[in-house]
Amino acid sequence: MKPFREQDVLITLEIAFYRHNHGIESQIQQENILRESIDAISCQPVKWEQALLQLARIFQTYIPFDYLQVEPVHNGYNPTGLLRKDFENYEVIDIDKIAKSTGKNKSEIYNIHSESPKHEFPKIYYNNSFKEIFQNSGIVRLVAATFGIRSFIVLPVRIDGSVFNFYFFSRNPDSYSNEHLQLLTKLESKLATFVGNMYVTKKEQLNLPTNKKVDSDHMSNGFCSMVGNSQKMISVFDYIKKVAPSDTSVLIMGESGTGKEKVAQSIHNLSPRKNKPLVIINCGAIPNNLAESLLFGHEKGAFTGAFEKRIGKFEAADGGTVFLDEIGEMPMDIQVKLLRVLQEKEIERIGSSSPVKLNLRIIAATNRNLEDEVAAGRFRLDLYYRLHVFPITVPPLKERREDIPVLVSHFITIFSKTLAVDMPTVSNHALAQMMSYDWPGNVRELEHVIHRSMLMKEGNLIKEIMLPNFPKNQGQENAQEFSIKTIHENERDYINYILKTCRGKVSGAGGAAEILNIPASTLYSKMKKLGIKNNPLL
Repeated sequence: MKPFREQDVLITLEIAFYRHNHGIESQIQQENILRESIDAISCQPVKWEQALLQLARIFQTYIPFDYLQVEPVHNGYNPTGLLRKDFENYEVIDIDKIAKSTGKNKSEIYNIHSESPKHEFPKIYYNNSFKEIFQNSGIVRLVAATFGIRSFIVLPVRIDGSVFNFYFFSRNPDSYSNEHLQLLTKLESKLATFVGNMYVTKKEQLNLPTNKKVDSDHMSNGFCSMVGNSQKMISVFDYIKKVAPSDTSVLIMGESGTGKEKVAQSIHNLSPRKNKPLVIINCGAIPNNLAESLLFGHEKGAFTGAFEKRIGKFEAADGGTVFLDEIGEMPMDIQVKLLRVLQEKEIERIGSSSPVKLNLRIIAATNRNLEDEVAAGRFRLDLYYRLHVFPITVPPLKERREDIPVLVSHFITIFSKTLAVDMPTVSNHALAQMMSYDWPGNVRELEHVIHRSMLMKEGNLIKEIMLPNFPKNQGQENAQEFSIKTIHENERDYINYILKTCRGKVSGAGGAAEILNIPASTLYSKMKKLGIKNNPLL
């Protein structure tokens, strides 16, 4: 904005340079990972469908698709497709299944394919170009109608005079960009080797379950018990797998209780740093007068009471990952020092004149809108852009209600083990209650509701769920009032509501701190900061 200061221009250019370099580094890393993975698959003694399944799981992280299809162009119409069912579960699609789904016989499909225009060059089809190919190509219309396709990328791969088309189909109209097309084009020779080694004309059909849900083993293998089959959560899983191998800074955004910390743990567990420390720092719970010492450490005698040298949390995480939870609550003076950590990869202990070089990855999380915080002068613009290299938004539970049954089953399994009781069943009425509730506390609230329900159940059936009763008309009347409250006002109201639910109990089993999943000392600090006076007689 004009008038601008010279320093603002320099900061903007520095941020742009930083993000440009990180973008190039990330692209090169993606290419190398894909090249190595395709080579590894090409050398395995597995069937064609099995090899294609492995390829799909690798590509899904970098090129989103709902349906992947590979077909030899000069061999009639003999496609092999993989329809994505959920996170890592696919259904194999061949000409027989296409015929069954469309109600057409094979001869009709062959004729439709032979009369359709051929794809000679790599290309993205979306918006107008998709509408045009949809009108002109009968086989595209057939695939689009069968699988709900609205955009796709095609990559012709040439092998000894033959051509194989790789199609990446999406149900979204804007899934693909030129970056996706460029990445595929660079991998054309590797895909040619893959097809040359793995394709068999007389294929043996791979016996894959078609209606199976996600196997929970993949969640426990690095994904920190994250559960969900919804499209929004599948996107989160894909982002995690995509960013984990790099050292790129990640900013995780989402409401309280959505599982931002689990996302950070998953990124760390799936990264090359998994055997190094993951140090979690709650930025909202650090006393201002001790923040610098806790984060960066101090030398002996640096200040009154510094009787010995102390290593800070950043230095303790050397070689690993630092997770800055609720980064929006970090004081401005500490934000400046964090910026130096990101820029120079070094810290300076209090009382020391020599910097300490560190090898760190920074992951931050917030439930605030940092752009609003920047506009209000509470968060540094340069720090925001350095953290915002790879943003991940975790959806609230009310936006992925289809995950509620899976989450309920997951929590029942966990609490059955910890409470040493038989796994109960959930009545249709109880499930309907949970499906219709908005879950302001998100997954964390659902977890505690299931825990409480298992403690209070009679027999081996959870008949009813105890949920707050908010009349619809009251919610509509208060919608406008809620929308204009500040973050602190909403936080205060929610803590008051939890305290009322717990009848004023803050700590211990069944207390407000347990339900909010924060230490009691943190809750007391928040109560003091927000002016909450607890009434134990509530």
